[in-house]
Amino acid sequence: MPRLLIVNPNTSASVTTTLAERARALAPAGATADDTIALTARFGASYIIDETSVAVASHALLDALASPAAVAAKPNAILVGCFGDPGLLAARDRCSVPVLGLADAAMRDAAALGPFAIVTGGKAWPPMLRRLAASLGFHDELVDVIAVDKNGGELAADPIAAKALLRAACDQALQSGRVRSIVIGGAALAGIAAELRAEFSVPLMDSVDSGLRAAWLAASSSAPGGFTVPEWFQSY
Repeated sequence: MPRLLIVNPNTSASVTTTLAERARALAPAGATADDTIALTARFGASYIIDETSVAVASHALLDALASPAAVAAKPNAILVGCFGDPGLLAARDRCSVPVLGLADAAMRDAAALGPFAIVTGGKAWPPMLRRLAASLGFHDELVDVIAVDKNGGELAADPIAAKALLRAACDQALQSGRVRSIVIGGAALAGIAAELRAEFSVPLMDSVDSGLRAAWLAASSSAPGGFTVPEWFQSY
């Protein structure tokens, strides 16, 4: 069976647990709990909210990939468990197995339906996500990025308030008349898209589910042999 390694590049263990539980729920038939391995960054922010914490998280991702736990996991694919995909391109450049990101996978799902918007938490995220979208080839499809004032951790701590804020942001995203789907982005926001989906006329994409489905597909298609740590990582 394929094995999936999830690396949460922030230090919130509760987010790692959420990602692992959702991964096991979406795993292919025949997979066991041991086929999902989830690691938490050793250092950095508890929630990634700005340029500085993204930069540190990129380093923390590479550090985690060089760890004995990552080597022992022998994964067939790796998922970066943060919607901003910190370190994604560096990890892809150096890893011997497919590396997926929550934002990359969710934008890919959304772009397949046409122009889309992103709704997330944390006011510093819009320019960072626009830059990421451009680097991943989704500049033309991304219509807008709407970020509510509360960050992912604050939203996760108050689900009722979170749904109200995200619902209003989704309404705002639809005002342009161009949007064909909305990505609700954030590892801490897993499941909220499903709870709000019936209220909207366009699909709401859950970034966690998009990332996990893409990662499991990549793991199932990856050649056997598992993950090997590149020599370059030894400096981390």
